[in-house]
Order: sequence, then C-alpha cells, then structure tokens
Amino acid sequence: MQPRVLRIHPDDNVIVALDQLNTGEKVQLQSDIYNIRQDIPPKHKFAQVDFLPGDTIIMYGVRVGKAIYPIRRGEAITTQNIHHDAENYNLREQQYQWLPPLVSRWQNTTFEGYYRADGKVGVANYWLVIPLVFCENRNLHVMREALVKELGYNRSQSHRFDVRTLVEQHRAGATSEDLLSAPITLSNGNSSQHQTFPNVDGIQFLTHEGGCGGTRQDAQTLCALFAGYITHANVAGATVLSLGCQNAEDTLLIEEIKKRDANFSKPLYILEQQQSASEEEFLEEAIKKTFVGLTQANQVERKPAPLSKLVVGLECGGSDGFSGISANPAVGHAADLLVALGGSVILSEFPELCGVEQELTDRCTDQATAERFITLMRAYSRRAEEVGSGFDMNPSPGNIKDGLITDAIKSAGAAKKGGTSPVVAVLDYPEPVTKSGLNLLCTPGNDVESTTGLAGAGATVILFTTGLGTPTGNAVAPTLKIASNTSLAKRMNDIIDINAGTVISGEDTIESKGEEILDYIIRTAQGHYAPKAVRLGQDDFIPWKRGVSL
Repeated sequence: MQPRVLRIHPDDNVIVALDQLNTGEKVQLQSDIYNIRQDIPPKHKFAQVDFLPGDTIIMYGVRVGKAIYPIRRGEAITTQNIHHDAENYNLREQQYQWLPPLVSRWQNTTFEGYYRADGKVGVANYWLVIPLVFCENRNLHVMREALVKELGYNRSQSHRFDVRTLVEQHRAGATSEDLLSAPITLSNGNSSQHQTFPNVDGIQFLTHEGGCGGTRQDAQTLCALFAGYITHANVAGATVLSLGCQNAEDTLLIEEIKKRDANFSKPLYILEQQQSASEEEFLEEAIKKTFVGLTQANQVERKPAPLSKLVVGLECGGSDGFSGISANPAVGHAADLLVALGGSVILSEFPELCGVEQELTDRCTDQATAERFITLMRAYSRRAEEVGSGFDMNPSPGNIKDGLITDAIKSAGAAKKGGTSPVVAVLDYPEPVTKSGLNLLCTPGNDVESTTGLAGAGATVILFTTGLGTPTGNAVAPTLKIASNTSLAKRMNDIIDINAGTVISGEDTIESKGEEILDYIIRTAQGHYAPKAVRLGQDDFIPWKRGVSL
C-alpha cells in the first residue's frame, strides 16, 4: 500500500503529503499520529510540531524557512505562514569522504560514439549553422528551407495539422462549435524520404537575439558560448554567418575556439554578408559550403567508447513538490553511478542551490574550488538584490502552487540531482568541462538558458526532471525528460521519457530508478533510443546575457 505521508530527512520538522489529506483526518507516520487541521493537497507540507513566530523550518535536513505566525502541529505550511530563509555558509576546513556506489554491472559497458580529434566522444553527429548577430536570423530561415527537407531531415514525428479542413468548413458556413470539434491532426508514420547523409543526425540552426547592441561583455560571452557548441563532441562542423559590423566579431569566435581546442580541425566556414556582392550570392555560397561540410561530417562513423567519455548535464524545470523526492534524487543516483564509472556530470542553476551552499562547499575537493563556488554564488545573489530581486523570488507561480513555497525548499530538492560525489570543479558560464566527476556550472534557473549553458560547457546528454511538464530540449545534446509523478507521465506521455513517479508509489527505489536512468543514457548514447524532445524537434537555444535571470 502506498504511504500517504513522508518525512524526507530525520531532522525535518515538516511532513510531506503524498496523497490528499482532509480536515479532521488522522494519519500515521511510524509511531506518531497526526490530526490534520486543514485540507492539504498532495505535494504540500504540514507541521510536525507546533511553531512560534521566528522558529526555523527544516526540510531535507536544512533550513528552508522561518515561521511568520504560530503554526499548530498538523496545519499546512503555506506562503502565508512562513517565509524564505537559508543557512549562512563559509569556507570550512574538512575532508569530504565519499563512498561510491557499486558499478560492476556497467564496468565493461561501452557505447558507440563519434570520436573527435581533441579526444572527446560524441553521442550524436550534428552540423551547425550559426548567426553571429540577430541580423542573420532571416538568412538562417532561408537556408533551413533550402536544406532540411531536400536532405531528408524532416522529423517524422513532428506535429502536422490539416488547416485546409478548417478553411473548407468555414467556407461552407460551419459554426464555431463545428470548427472547434473538427479533427485536424494528421498521422505521420515514419518518413520515407531517404537521408542523404546517414551518419549526420541533422543540421541545427541556432537563431538568437544578440550579437550587437549590448555590452562588449555580452558579445564576448556569446562568442564563447558558440565556441562551446562548435567544439562540442556532438558537433562535426559549422557554418557561421556574420553581417560584418556587429560586436560579436568572427575574431572573437576564433579566439574562444582556440581557448577550448588549440588544434581545432573541424570544418568551419565563416561568411561575411557585407563582403558579398548580393544576398543571393551570399546564401548560395553558404548553402554550397554547408553541403560540402556535410559530406565531410558524413565520413565520421560510430566506434566503441567507454562510459567515462560521457558528459551528462543535470536540469530541472516545471518542478513540483515531488521533484525533490523522486525524480531529482533518482537522477542524483544516476549521476553518482556515472562519476564512479569515470564520467563527468554538470549541476547548474545557481539560484536553485540557495540553502545547500554549505554542503556543496564542504564537498569541494580543494580550497580553491570551494572559494570559487562561494565567490560566484555571492556575486550572483548580490546582483539580484541590487536590482530589487533575490533568490527568494525564484519559485514560479507553478512551483508555489505545487508545494515549492520558498526558494530554499525548491533548491534543497533541486540540488538532489547532483548526487553525493565530490565537487571537482566550479565553472563560470560558459566555461567547458575538463575534469571527470561532478562539476558545478553557474547558470540561471531559467530552463532553456540553463540547458543552453550545459551544452555549451560540453554536456553530450542532458537529464531534465519535471513535475508539471516542460516541453523543451536542446539543439545538440539529446535531452531525456524524467517525470516526478505518474500522473504527469501518463498525461504528457508525448514529451516524457522516464516515469520516476514509481518511487512515490513504492514500485521503485531511488537506486533502482537511478539505474534505469543510466540505462536510458547508455541507449541514447548508442543511438538506439531517441528522446521524445529529439523526435519532436525541441531544439531550444537561449544564450544568457549575464543580466539577472533567476
């Protein structure tokens, strides 16, 4: 029988409702019986003890808030009776001890990957088309129309709708009710069009709104992000369109590429429109060079690679009150398994590490790494406060509605994605991963800004947990979606790959679900499983301009 309530950590003084609890009910947890004093929806919390104003609220074993008013045992914890509060953190001298999980089952497992000249191994093989400035976005659309369909890269499972039916019914005098009830979704099936380059997974067009008009720092950061994508293990080469007068100059891009790969040798074509005779000539040259690049990319074939070559990004979005109980800790266990196998994982979203800074600082492998984490966290927090915001304003209305009522509650659950391994490096956006183990990457909590940064840092696969449902993905890193609850997994089955709601129901443990997630990662890396986000063409790309984004 599924339990109805849960205390996450022995030190907690709040209890999570796993089921609807109604006023007057009595629920039991171990030997304690609680009289529920008001209706408490699933995922929300109630007081384990009586609180007075100023008392500390503990969840996940850390401070997540303070009581504003008296709260009686059995009463709901809400935005009206507590406010955000988190523990202070400082550098402490101590040696973190980690007991890795057993990984003998995967010790000799390999995946078929794409080897690059710099030693990285990709799980996919993409060609990129990049505008250095937003002025070139329209030219990218023209190139997409010219290349994608002709080369066989139309996604077979993208949604198709028959608007012609609506037009015909409207002309025939159909009512609004008739139009709203008319079926217009078309069956897709598998595309019968032959893919011209079977070893190239696709051409990705990274449109954006930057490159000029902002600060020079924005231009430098954008070029660094693009360099991360061009040198990415899942990328075979790129076509870059430049206008010629923008802040994000091609010289900055080359400089950033050389920082990441001094011996860079992938095919790279940079074209400047202001040096061309006409737009037609410019686009013709770009299309021809892209086609030639694709012929080169098609020569790369998959070869066996150890799991230590995997770089996995960790992300959450549309989180709910179950995210930190099921999906996030299951991803954390998968992350620990990968680290034990010699792989790299990246935990991002610094606003969602608020309240667990001390734990992560204590897990850093050396003082310099810990100091950098503290410096970046405090600088980010200070910038947010300077513009009248703060980490306490991070939870979205959807988060709050589903039980994540303070940033510390949200963060304590979000951090579970990072598992328990030592922190080997702290990266500022968009620095690349160079070490095996757990890396922390400074990004906003915004889903797409963060996943864009994860790929820019080198993540070859992204794990994305969600409790409310978030239809997003990444242009170069296949993104696996993990639902925190079974209801979501069933309702939005078209975007969810893995259901971690079975942890809530007791059908799975954190460990068994983490192992399942690792198996999905391996199948994805092999090219044997295409995540739903890939099938649906969810190729989101939003650069962070380093302003305050939570």
